[in-house]
Amino acid sequence: MVKPRIVILGAGLGGAIAAFEVKDAVGDKAQVSVVSQGDTFHFVPSNPWVAVHWRKRDAIEVKLPPVLKKKGVGFSGVGAKRVDPSANRIELNDGSVLDYDYLIIATGPELAFDEVPGLGPHGGFTQSICHVDHAVVAGEAFDRFVENPGPIIVGAAQGASCFGPAYEFAMILDTELRRRKIRDRVPMTFVTSEPYIGHLGLDGVGDTKGLLESEMRNRHIKWVTNAKVTSVETGLMHVEEIAEDGSVKATHDLPFAFSMMLPAFRGVAAVRGIEGLTNPRGFILVDKHQRNPTFPNVFALGVCVAIPPTGKTPVPVGVPKTGFMIESMVTAIAKNLGQIVDGQATTNEATWNAFCLADFGDGGVAFVAQPQIPPRNVNWAAEGKWVHLAKVAFEKYFLRKIKRGESEPFYEKLALDVMGLRKVKG
Repeated sequence: MVKPRIVILGAGLGGAIAAFEVKDAVGDKAQVSVVSQGDTFHFVPSNPWVAVHWRKRDAIEVKLPPVLKKKGVGFSGVGAKRVDPSANRIELNDGSVLDYDYLIIATGPELAFDEVPGLGPHGGFTQSICHVDHAVVAGEAFDRFVENPGPIIVGAAQGASCFGPAYEFAMILDTELRRRKIRDRVPMTFVTSEPYIGHLGLDGVGDTKGLLESEMRNRHIKWVTNAKVTSVETGLMHVEEIAEDGSVKATHDLPFAFSMMLPAFRGVAAVRGIEGLTNPRGFILVDKHQRNPTFPNVFALGVCVAIPPTGKTPVPVGVPKTGFMIESMVTAIAKNLGQIVDGQATTNEATWNAFCLADFGDGGVAFVAQPQIPPRNVNWAAEGKWVHLAKVAFEKYFLRKIKRGESEPFYEKLALDVMGLRKVKG
């Protein structure tokens, strides 16, 4: 009997865990393989620390081939050029072709720096912490900055959907500058497309508005909300502040000596523009079982999944996909594929609950949203020094989980059950 071939496209936070969990779910009843751009897993939540030298990149990296081999999972690190869901195959970057029976798309996003002139580290004038390569470059720029301090701008451009790391990095910079005793020489401004501080693309969670506004006041960080970055040049960011009716309320020409701005995301080139598979931004369309309606043998998880915004805002604001929300998608897909190989109908739905730790270096904010999109059954946020300690512990735990090839150890499940956080409905 020929075993069905399950291919996971992407090996980031979602794809790597999916490889372990899907293999556990299907066992020897199916072949599981991973296609990734490169052979190294990076723990993305630690990138802000890399950019201020609180971590070295090799401390947050894991080589995947030996881990996956132990799990009995195949691996290719050449990356995908184009997915052809009509033919059930993937064209790889080396010209070879990989056929599949079931595909799990976990690519993450493409970073749309080009949508704002002058944005980004690739030929632009701002830094990024979206990838560890960017974080390393940002760390080098920060080293130059501290030799000649000046204004700092941190934030997220229009269309961005990942706001937590921007808040983290602003506060981490503040903490590091105070440790270096040069904070008094550095005016800081937070520029964001959010309609208010603490919106986070989620219309707030608990009192994130009050908590984050208070944190910024205490740290002397000014802010501009409903911000549309029109262009960036050397040392100067041009921003339009948009009113509720869409008109330009004010314009700001903000000088900076160092800036980190998160860009908008879009789907990766390998899937973008495939009718029935993606929306106009290239994000994968999925139903309640994480399956694509047009191509039901294609599943998707993580940042590459299409999720509509929580409501209309003066400036486009996307919805973030937090780590726990992504893991809930992983579990639902793994259980559904387990049912499929056993000849059963799929019944598992991800909870899309959100649990986030935003580290500020000397404290932080944590929030729980059940589900992530309002209205919610649980809507809670809190702050304290414990958040920083929890984030450090979580980093160590997650990297250990990747190195061991574990999806959800029993003690993780026990802790989540105590908090009332479940990955699958029911």
